[in-house]
Amino acid sequence: MKPIWIVDDDQSIRFVLEKALLREDLPTRSFTSPRDALAALDENGDQGPQVVVSDIRMPGGSGLELLERVKAKHPGLPVIIMTAFSDLDSAVSAFQGGAFEYLPKPFDVPRAVELIRRAVEESQREEVAEQQQGEAPEMLGQAPAMQDVFRAIGRLSQSNVTVMITGESGTGKELVARALHKHSPRGDTGHNGPFVAINTAAIPKDLLESELFGHERGAFTGAQTLRRGRFEQADGGTLFLDEIGDMPFDLQTRLLRVLSDGNFYRVGGHAAVKANVRVIAATHQNLEQRVREGTFREDLFHRLNVIRLRLPALRERREDIPTLTRHFLQQSARQLGIEPKRISDAALVRISRFDFPGNVRQLENICHWLTVMAPAQLIEPKDLPPELMQVAPAGDAALPLEPHAAAQAAAAGTPSGESTTGGLEAPVSEHLALPAAESWEQGLDAAAQALLAAGRLDVWDELTRRFESRLILTALAATRGRRIEAAHKLGIGRNTITRKIQELGLE
Repeated sequence: MKPIWIVDDDQSIRFVLEKALLREDLPTRSFTSPRDALAALDENGDQGPQVVVSDIRMPGGSGLELLERVKAKHPGLPVIIMTAFSDLDSAVSAFQGGAFEYLPKPFDVPRAVELIRRAVEESQREEVAEQQQGEAPEMLGQAPAMQDVFRAIGRLSQSNVTVMITGESGTGKELVARALHKHSPRGDTGHNGPFVAINTAAIPKDLLESELFGHERGAFTGAQTLRRGRFEQADGGTLFLDEIGDMPFDLQTRLLRVLSDGNFYRVGGHAAVKANVRVIAATHQNLEQRVREGTFREDLFHRLNVIRLRLPALRERREDIPTLTRHFLQQSARQLGIEPKRISDAALVRISRFDFPGNVRQLENICHWLTVMAPAQLIEPKDLPPELMQVAPAGDAALPLEPHAAAQAAAAGTPSGESTTGGLEAPVSEHLALPAAESWEQGLDAAAQALLAAGRLDVWDELTRRFESRLILTALAATRGRRIEAAHKLGIGRNTITRKIQELGLE
C-alpha cells in the first residue's frame, strides 16, 4: 500500500499522526516542508502517496502551493489541508484548490484518522476506476429504452452539438456523457481531448464561479496564484455540467455568455479567454418547470437543450437487472481482490422486483455490500440487505414475520401469517413490527396506531427517532460511510448529521 504523506514543520503533529496511523496499519512518510515533498513527488513518479496531509503555513513554501502542484500532476490524489489559522479565507483557498477536506488545528486524533481513512478509500476507488476504464464495457443494457440511448450516442458520434441528459439520480448520466465524448471528434476517436466533469450542486455557491472560470492571482484573499478553471482544463475536449438545474441564477448568466460567444473572464481578470469546449449538461430536475418558476433562465435552457437524451430509471428496464447485478459483483470482487460471488436465480428474482429509487448506483452499492457481507459464495435470498427483504417473492403477497415480529403481532391480536415485518431489525422492546403496506406512509400509520393503542405518551419522539435513524443509516450505506456526502444527499448540514448520529447513538 502506498504511504500517507504528512507535510508539517511541527514535529509534534508529525509524531502524533504517524503513531495514530501506524496503529491503523497505515504506512506514513513525513516531510518538514512542501519543497521536500515536491522533490520526493518528482522522484517517485507514479509510485507516490496514497493521500497527502499538509499544513498551510510552513517555512520553505505554502501548503496551498503544494496542493496546486499535486493536483496538476495527480488530479485524483486526495489532499487534506491542516492549519492552525481557522479562518474562512484558508478554507476557501483550500477547497478552491481541490482539497479533499479541511482540518483545523487543534484536531481530534480519532476524527483525523477517520478522515484520512475516507481519503484512502477515495484514492483506491480512483485507482480502480483508472485501471478498469479500458477493460469494462462503457454501458450495459438490452432493454429497448437503453438501446434507444445507444443508438442516439451513435448518431451523435460525429457531432459537437450541445446535449442535455435527463433522468433520475443514479441512472448513469455521467457514463452517457463520457460515451458521447469518447465517440466524438474530441474524444479517443478524434483529438483525444480531455473530459472534465463538475457537479454544480456539490460546490458551494461562493466557490463555483472560480471553479468554473478560474481566478487571477490576488483576485480575492487567499488567491496566491493564478488558477485555471474547468473551462480552461477542458480546452479542446468536453465539459460535463452535472445537476445544471442547481446552478445559481447569476452564474447562469455567465454560462450563457460563454455558450453564446465562446469567451469568458477569470475571476478578477480583464482579458477574455477563449473556450474551445463542448458542453454536455445533465439534470434530474424538470427544467421547464424551473423556467416557469423563474429559477432557471429560459434562454440558457434553449442553449443547452439542443439535443435531449432521457435515461430510463432502472425500474423501467428490469430485464437488465440480472446482467447488471452479475457485472457489479464481478467489479466489486476485482476491487477487493477476491473470488467473485455467484447469485442464485431466486435471489435475482427478489432483486429484480425491487423498485431501486437510487437506480443503477443503488444496485452497484448493494452488490458491493453483498460482496463484503454475504457469508457464502452463492448469494441466496436470505443474504440480501434489509431493504430488499421487504420485497414480496414471486407468488407471495408478503414476507413472513421474523420471530420477534411474530410475537409482537400476536400480542397485538394479529395472526403472524397475516402480517410482515417492515424490515425493522431492533429488539422487541424497542420496535413494533410494521404490517404489509403499499407505502411507507401506511406502515408509519400502523406503527403510530399501535403505539397510541398501547397508551404510550412519547409517540412523537419515538417515531421521529426511528425515522431519523433509518434515514441517516440508509444515506450512510449509500455513501459507504462518508458523512459529508450523506449529509449533502439528505439536504442537511455536516454539523447536523454529526449531532444526530451522536444523539441517536449511531456511532
